[in-house]
Amino acid sequence: MDDSKQQIIHYFIEEAQEHLDTVEHGLLDLGEVIKDADRVNELFRAAHSVKGGAAMLGFDSIQKTSHQLEDCFKILRDHSIPVDRQLESMFLKGYDALKELVTELAESPTLTLRPEIVEPIVQSSLSNFAELKEYLNELLGMATIESPLPVSQAAYANNNVAVARSSTAVMAPPVNLSAQVMENLKAMLNSFKQGEAAASRPQIASYCQNLAHLDVNTASWQNILKISAQAIGNSANAYEALAPVVIKELKLAGDLLAVGRGQEIVPSSALQALAIATVPAPAPATAPASLPAAPAQLSIPLDARGAAQLILRNFSRQQISDMITLLHRAINQPKQN
Repeated sequence: MDDSKQQIIHYFIEEAQEHLDTVEHGLLDLGEVIKDADRVNELFRAAHSVKGGAAMLGFDSIQKTSHQLEDCFKILRDHSIPVDRQLESMFLKGYDALKELVTELAESPTLTLRPEIVEPIVQSSLSNFAELKEYLNELLGMATIESPLPVSQAAYANNNVAVARSSTAVMAPPVNLSAQVMENLKAMLNSFKQGEAAASRPQIASYCQNLAHLDVNTASWQNILKISAQAIGNSANAYEALAPVVIKELKLAGDLLAVGRGQEIVPSSALQALAIATVPAPAPATAPASLPAAPAQLSIPLDARGAAQLILRNFSRQQISDMITLLHRAINQPKQN
């Protein structure tokens, strides 16, 4: 597994654990959470985000389990349901299964999921989710959970109207936006993994153009895609540095867009820095015989972060490796009296 994918998996684990914390806190106070549409929607978004990240990286067991949890949260979001201890317990069992799977991945030295460990967890969780949906049916007094939404809530499922479950109206996204975002990000990640010899920068940047067509009206979505395309096209950035940042940024942005919160999309400082990074000027091919070329000089900032960024922009990997060796020797050399 290459370094860029390892870093993306670490990002996914970190993000999934944050979403799991959100779900746990919500379920432990479900009786109060159910009264607040925004908090219920927060639980739905958390499960949705874990599902999307797992799908992109091919972790099917995590995707299936988070998808089941997302479906159940959707029922809570779209209907008025009384909460009792049995419902809380069944939701917590589903959460526990998802947490076990993410923990198994986080503790794996190879960042993979062992089938003999995860399959029993998934099968047990599917049984629990089936019982949970059946119980939700009983609470709703419906024959099936797929029955039409009440008229008062039909606007929530309409792709062309504002969702009015909160004080601020939010435009609902296209039906399959999430799937299309994930499809493009998976293809982009595969191109990054092929390396510069096989996948050109314009080819990878074209996925940003594909994503831009999914929503041409949200300025913040268009902006982050423009900056991402600039970062990809910037030859100062190696693919292994680009992939983790760009994929994570667009994944998070797509999640916000999918739940009608596109106005909250903001590119990180790391992504913006990649977009404007500069390539060191090449040294002259030859120098006049009478005037030896002077060694290039740089003004190193006093703060450690600034110095590190300057070095990364202006030196090759081999040069940086040599510097580290020299600094290590200097630090460990006994002081002279």
